[in-house]
Amino acid sequence: MDAVRLPVVIAALFLPALLGVLSATAGLPPIGWVAGLAAGWTATALMAVARVRRGEGLLPADQVTLARALLSAGVAALVVPSADRPLPVTEVVVLAAVALALDAVDGQLARRTRTATPLGGRFDGEVDAFLILVLSVAVAREHGGWVLAIGAARYAFLVAGWALPWLAGPLPFRYWRKVVTAVQGIVLTVAVSGLLPDLLTTAALVVALLLLTESFGRDVVRLYRDGAGPRTRRALRWTVTAAAVAVLWAVLVAPDRLDQLRPAAFARVPIEGLTLVAVGLLLPAWVRRPVVPVVGVVCGLLAVAKLLDMGFHSQLGRRFDPLVDWGSFGPAIGVVRDSIGDAATNGLLVVVGVAVVLLVVVVTASLVRVSGVTARHRRRSARTLAVLGVVWGLSAALSLQLVPGTPVASANTAGLVAAQVREVAASAQEQRQLEEALRSDEPVAPPAWEPLSGLQGTDVFIVFVESYGEVSVRGGSFSPGIRELLGEGAAELARDGWSAQSAFLDSPTLGGASWLAHATLQAGLWIDNEQSYAQLLASGRPTLASVFGEEGWRTVAAIPANDRDWPEGQAFYGWDQIYDRRTVGYEGPRFSYAPMPDQYTLAAFQRLELGPGHAPVMAEIDLVSSHSPWTPLPTLVPWEEVGDGSVFDPMARRGLSAEEALADPEALHRLYGESIEYSLQVVLSWLTTQVPGDPVVVLVGDHQPATVVSGPDAGRHVPVSIIARDPGVFDRIAGWQWQDGLLPAINAPRWPMDAFRDRFLDAFSAP
Repeated sequence: MDAVRLPVVIAALFLPALLGVLSATAGLPPIGWVAGLAAGWTATALMAVARVRRGEGLLPADQVTLARALLSAGVAALVVPSADRPLPVTEVVVLAAVALALDAVDGQLARRTRTATPLGGRFDGEVDAFLILVLSVAVAREHGGWVLAIGAARYAFLVAGWALPWLAGPLPFRYWRKVVTAVQGIVLTVAVSGLLPDLLTTAALVVALLLLTESFGRDVVRLYRDGAGPRTRRALRWTVTAAAVAVLWAVLVAPDRLDQLRPAAFARVPIEGLTLVAVGLLLPAWVRRPVVPVVGVVCGLLAVAKLLDMGFHSQLGRRFDPLVDWGSFGPAIGVVRDSIGDAATNGLLVVVGVAVVLLVVVVTASLVRVSGVTARHRRRSARTLAVLGVVWGLSAALSLQLVPGTPVASANTAGLVAAQVREVAASAQEQRQLEEALRSDEPVAPPAWEPLSGLQGTDVFIVFVESYGEVSVRGGSFSPGIRELLGEGAAELARDGWSAQSAFLDSPTLGGASWLAHATLQAGLWIDNEQSYAQLLASGRPTLASVFGEEGWRTVAAIPANDRDWPEGQAFYGWDQIYDRRTVGYEGPRFSYAPMPDQYTLAAFQRLELGPGHAPVMAEIDLVSSHSPWTPLPTLVPWEEVGDGSVFDPMARRGLSAEEALADPEALHRLYGESIEYSLQVVLSWLTTQVPGDPVVVLVGDHQPATVVSGPDAGRHVPVSIIARDPGVFDRIAGWQWQDGLLPAINAPRWPMDAFRDRFLDAFSAP
């Protein structure tokens, strides 16, 4: 007993001393003390009891392992409170590094003293698992919840052993298992330290997780072969086969739109699946075996294509175009990065990348499995195929549908392929037409005209309001409030001497990619994808900005969401000055995606460009407070208090988080409406109380919000208003037949957005 009692007493006293040192250096709160003492004393008690029951003392290697357990308890004491305070990185890294270093000592000591025992090996492994779990919790807070899979793997395996006894069988020593375990601890410790760039850290974590998966997978296979009985093997084989059939069935009948994703969508018979099985039965084995994996990869890629279609439909209101949409991913990642931060975005990209690879692998493996089973049971497979073929034929002939729009006889995947082929052909034709338009030297106005003579000496502002779509004024639960605001705003403008006329423009995009709408309006060409956008920027196509610049205006772009140099802004658009988040002196907080409130954007633009005696300015001002996820949201403050933006500090901590909003559709709708109201209030207040002179203002939405707000079948129209004090402005656009006020009725004129440039130039140029 003395061989147990003394080490236990020392350990019991050492742990509070260790926590005391940590408390002095890192400020350990009470919850940290509780976590550390509970973990350390529990490990000590378990080891002591196990040895006493065997009539043994704590061996030298056990004492080293116990020291590692106490250090791991210290790590837990530091990590547990870090949910509410910064993680003390230095202390965590030092304790974890020492514990990992000692991991190489206890095994060597046990072998050299010839005291290696199964209990010592088990205790050593459990200490490793606990340290990895605690470190994964710390890393997950910076790099995403997926990292928890590293720490939870051992405990998931343990729980699985309770349900499947053969998984709890003994495993022989394998050095590679020890190496993989060490890699997990080292990678997690480095990740906590923050020494490597986020992207490299994420890559290392992915590699560590893949190695862990391989190691556990090999152990599962070994235990299955050694411990599973004939009945268990048979049940597992049929379970795997049923799962493979379910995977293929789901892939082939799944819709390509989220709003159609319901149980009835899977209660259908896929003709593509029947065809694959029939062909597999007819092919000889020497042909079938190499062909099936290739077909499986194709099916996996079709599943990925359906997921892309779901994402594009939900965000942009259209399916993914494999010819021109690959360039959309970079900007989309940038938007996500601006909304949730670098680390979370890197973690999300890793999860998505691994999920895509796993999806293709699982679909391929499923097809291989189904093909092998049907080949071994040809007669039974042929009968089943015949029955399902009859069901499919009758359902097709009778147009059977469990729910409207979901026929039992499915040709969903074949239809997807056909639609993709048609859209690729259409996109190719559109690209050729765009190239022809960009090669054209046709002037924006006849040579004899005086461009923009009707606006000489007048400031002109094109103000884009993010996600300000037709649904905001009609069709949403939030529309009544926005309509009321626009009505009151028009009356307020009139009292201050302004007039307004409004209509609708058809935007080339929906839910995002605002720059496509900006380019379409500025260049007078329909730009609805990244490839077309890149072609446009490389051309010499005149824009509204460049035409104004040639006629003597100072051209300015206020783009608060931009945080990097943008040479195309001057080279193509013709901006004399570009203001972004780095150049307007903002010292306030971010509001999710929006780096600054719209009120600050307008105040900074006025301060920097609209001073007394300024030259005529033509500006595009992009307002982004109404960008998804629409929370947190600033509120209007007195203009004289805007200052450097620090007045907005308390507002960034109010309301729902982005994660909470995205999980609650009702709240998301409400927040969208509030964000549009805020942006419109800012513009109206700015015009009626701050703007000098008599400018002409084009107030326009860039696109409809994502379909989660606008609905699955929303159009692409956005409100557009021209606001001015000079009655002559409206005389020049009388032929447009736009409607008075800020709120266009349902029968208001509707133009394609690419028509605006030429019609605007025609209206304000004189022959």
